[in-house]
Amino acid sequence: MTLTKESFHGALPPSSGEAKADMDGTSEKEEALRQAVMRTGAAVPRRRSVGRLVMHSMAMFGREFCYAVEAAFVTPVLLSVGLPKNLYSLVWLISPILGFVLQPVVGSASDHCTCSWGRRRPYILGLGIIMLLGMALYLNGDVIISAFIDERNKQRTWAIVITMLGVVLFDFAADFIDGPIKAYLFDVCSHQDKEKGLHYHALFTGLGGALGYLTGAMDWGQTILGYTLASEFQVIFILAALVFIICLTVHLCSIPEVPLRYENEEAKFLLEVTEPHKYSSIEEEIKNGYLKSACTEIKAAAKPGKCAVASRTEEKRQMTLKSLLKTLSSMPSHYRYLCVSHLFGWMAFLSNMLFFTDFMGQVVYHGNPYAPHNSTLYLTYKTGVEMGCWGLCINAVASSVYSYLQKVLLPYIGLKGLYFIGYLLFGLGTGLIGLFPNVYSTLALCSLFGVMSSTLYTVPFHLIATYHREEESLKLQEGEQAGEHGRGKGIDCAALTCMVQLAQIILGVGLGLLVSAAGSAVTVISASTVALIGCCFVAFCVRYVD
Repeated sequence: MTLTKESFHGALPPSSGEAKADMDGTSEKEEALRQAVMRTGAAVPRRRSVGRLVMHSMAMFGREFCYAVEAAFVTPVLLSVGLPKNLYSLVWLISPILGFVLQPVVGSASDHCTCSWGRRRPYILGLGIIMLLGMALYLNGDVIISAFIDERNKQRTWAIVITMLGVVLFDFAADFIDGPIKAYLFDVCSHQDKEKGLHYHALFTGLGGALGYLTGAMDWGQTILGYTLASEFQVIFILAALVFIICLTVHLCSIPEVPLRYENEEAKFLLEVTEPHKYSSIEEEIKNGYLKSACTEIKAAAKPGKCAVASRTEEKRQMTLKSLLKTLSSMPSHYRYLCVSHLFGWMAFLSNMLFFTDFMGQVVYHGNPYAPHNSTLYLTYKTGVEMGCWGLCINAVASSVYSYLQKVLLPYIGLKGLYFIGYLLFGLGTGLIGLFPNVYSTLALCSLFGVMSSTLYTVPFHLIATYHREEESLKLQEGEQAGEHGRGKGIDCAALTCMVQLAQIILGVGLGLLVSAAGSAVTVISASTVALIGCCFVAFCVRYVD
């Protein structure tokens, strides 16, 4: 049983004679509703318009735009500041290790955040600022150091330090921010809107990546901005920062959150009933008299002086790392299996994407990145890298298109079919690319990368939403209070997105050795193998709710 917008209004005090008449005629429904709220302490948010869901998805557009810019420029930047080769693995390992350790902690903290602005948005804003800071450092590190240090050797050393710090901060925040964004969507949307929202997230993720790769492919050094500023990297930073700031602002203003408040062992569960154009914070609506706590009204009707929706003392305390690890280790088996399948998917996807442009340059075009820069072999390799960027652009566009097709396919094949098809097509596509490395067939098969990308960004989180909906239904039937278990949407989303960092750690440690020993061709073969293993895991181990 779920509480809809219409049914929940019955639990609020009458605002007119008409409302009072309706309440008198539906006293039995009202009593049942009160009992449901007293048992579960939760209400389903009202339906959201398409415009609000699109606004919510703009954060994914800005994030993926900046990601694509990083993919196109981070290697040239690192090479330009003179980073030693033995530090490359350190750059790529620090960020995922930090994210893997800290992400569940922050996810749990956001579940218990009592900020008046909401539980998730303060963390999203903070991570967005860290993204901008990291991007500013790795794209402008040498310019910043040159303004303060004159000695050549010190300039080089500090430029390397600042650039590495910028890459680590950006990757950390960009990977981290996905969990709070998904938890924010789950908190403020009904189950139907969660499905729509995830598809819009995948759509704008693809569009942002495509625009980012196109931005990276342009020669900004020959433009007016290129001549005005010190380098092409500064032009790229200004464009990327502007896009991200606009997208993040739109996202944070999209849908108001319900603030979580604990007072005298009472939890106020608020449901917005404001007019559509009034999208200020919920707490302001309470102060202005537009909204009252449903819990308070039901408390007065049921047991004066004591709210039926009481929070547990354990939830009031700050979760420690020890209790957090205990919560994660005791999560239901179907959550763990979903995390493992997500790990397989990201290992396959990243092992292909991280080395794809190098694969195009060396294997498909038969170039050599270590040849003299004025040689034919090196120029051929550079042409292959540029063509690889176009392949990644095809991947981003395909991801956007497939995110729309998912909505059409879902009623026919379900989540299991979507999950299975995504892994299967990616595994077969990368296998064919590895076995038959041809320019045109490789570019055509890049569209299957987009199928996998869209699948990873939607289906696992869709399953998390269905798991939580099932748990809420069971609690309502059994008469348990909301929050009876120690996990929330934030920590579950964080545990799932932690698999991205774990995949990066595994690949950073192991795949580099394989590439050094067997060449770039091993990356697509490895991606194909892992994806097909994950395909079997998705089919036989992951639990799907009917």
